[in-house]
Amino acid sequence: MSEGRVTEARARACANIALVKYWGKRDAARNLPAAGSLSLTLGALVTETTVRFDPGLSVDTMQLDDLPARPTDLAKVIAFLDLVRAQAGITTRAHVASRNHFPTASGLASSASGYAALAVAATTAAGIAMSPRALSQLARHGSGSAARSIYGAFVRMHAGHANDGSDAYAEPITSRLADRVRMVIAVVGGGAPKPQLSRGAMEHTAETSPLYRAWLDVVPHDLAVAEGALAAADLPALGAIAEANALAMHASAIAARPAIIYWQPPTLALLALVRDLRARGASAWATMDAGPHVKILTTLDEAEAIADAVRRVPGVTDVLISGPGPGAGTVST
Repeated sequence: MSEGRVTEARARACANIALVKYWGKRDAARNLPAAGSLSLTLGALVTETTVRFDPGLSVDTMQLDDLPARPTDLAKVIAFLDLVRAQAGITTRAHVASRNHFPTASGLASSASGYAALAVAATTAAGIAMSPRALSQLARHGSGSAARSIYGAFVRMHAGHANDGSDAYAEPITSRLADRVRMVIAVVGGGAPKPQLSRGAMEHTAETSPLYRAWLDVVPHDLAVAEGALAAADLPALGAIAEANALAMHASAIAARPAIIYWQPPTLALLALVRDLRARGASAWATMDAGPHVKILTTLDEAEAIADAVRRVPGVTDVLISGPGPGAGTVST
């Protein structure tokens, strides 16, 4: 791009829910995950972001959900834009406008869709052409899970071993399950922002939890089982490992000192409901991220009945049904 003219691009990305989670970093400065992960990108959780490089601006500015971004959020976005500017060889400041069409910072992976959309919009506006793998690595600098939202449906994130992060990236996984899987999303407590953000909670868990090492040790096994289930299109096997992995992650956080507990009473009620539904023959497996909400992996045919059951749980304030979503991409401005 020329630094003497305004350039703008808009992008859309979907949040993803990890079925095998990473929860922790091996290098916080480069945002490198401590373990690999596997996720499902969800079409119902969408972020739209516009980036406008404008030579008339003296500083970067940002609006999130039509409000000025908090200083901490703006600082992260400026650092991210600096990476894009360095690659483009420009110094032009930018205005960023981002909107999440679902609750922000509440445990529904808005940072994943947010930084994936930002990566696509900023590089496009700056005139940089990037491969999906390079975009995945760039998005990872903003949010570890954003690396996966570059792609649609099932995605595998590699933790890598290189100090520079060159082998830490995500890639799509093809599975026949993508045609029939659904996620029922039970929103607890109105989708209010969570009291402790994921990044700080990860660091605290890694530093203080006596179960953290055991958590890291179990992830490679869970990844292998999940990948095998996807290859065989075996939803019960995938659901079982996803639920076990989520509970193990939360166990490590609960064992931190002091404990990190995202669950609320409706969270426990939803977990009990999922087990009851499964005992009665339903295809239903729970997973949870750093928040009180419960996501239930199920099938296209059973999603509506499970959503109806979830709506009857006190404290559930919204229920969404989502199929696999597409990868991140530009949209017309």
